[in-house]
Amino acid sequence: MPKTADQFTGVGRRKTAVAQTRLTTGKGLFIVNGKEQPLPRKIATMYELVGRTGQLNAEVILRGGGRTGQIDAAALGIARALVGLNPDFRSTLRKGGYLTRDARVTERKKPGLKKARRSPQWAKR
Repeated sequence: MPKTADQFTGVGRRKTAVAQTRLTTGKGLFIVNGKEQPLPRKIATMYELVGRTGQLNAEVILRGGGRTGQIDAAALGIARALVGLNPDFRSTLRKGGYLTRDARVTERKKPGLKKARRSPQWAKR
């Protein structure tokens, strides 16, 4: 996604989800993978925090992950794009926790165990 004067981009990640976001001036549309979607609550509160409700169109390309991971990835990407739009938003978004990348991912399964930490059932006899 090339950047122009009225277009700001950001990339967000959460678990295995990756979101490429593009913000443009508009009437508050939220477009995910080419389809218009209702604005998630997390992103709506972020817009309220910076005072940009209904002023920006967000176009998001989402890949991987589940619903929660994708919403959180999109929120991080939009927050990074908002900082590109106006660097004064950085402190406000940082205090709200929108610019922090959640690094938690699924722990891998270990050999000899049923899952990452679950051991096989123990039998006395």
